[in-house]
Amino acid sequence: MAYPARELLARLIKCEAEGEGETGMKAVATVVMNRVHVAYGEYQRVNQGDLRKVVFQPGQFDCVMETIGGMPNHQVIYNAHPDQIHYDIADWALAGNKLYNIGESLWYMNPFIPDCPIYFPYNQSGVHNSRIRLHCFYDPTPRYAQT
Repeated sequence: MAYPARELLARLIKCEAEGEGETGMKAVATVVMNRVHVAYGEYQRVNQGDLRKVVFQPGQFDCVMETIGGMPNHQVIYNAHPDQIHYDIADWALAGNKLYNIGESLWYMNPFIPDCPIYFPYNQSGVHNSRIRLHCFYDPTPRYAQT
């Protein structure tokens, strides 16, 4: 099913960050929109400013993968039914807003350990910026420009 941008982003926010509180959800929405608007590197080359391409780029978000580690993934955007807060945050992000402390971050991840790795992804194209609850956020390094 092809969701409108608002619906797609609200579902992704719910699925990826619902347990991270309003700030965590806004941080995830900021990263998604940063990928839409980045002017160089892999995300610009592959997704060309298209939210749908950002969300469905293979290997980027667990919530769009039908299987993870060979097992069915039941927590997918198709099963996510956003609440008003998810739509409000989607509207906020689509209007061009972003969290100042997330800045230009292009990645986030849950390391399942107390500390955030300094670099992510592991090709060192991102460097740790901040942590919000369980998610670590990463800004692009000069290496990202070569992706």
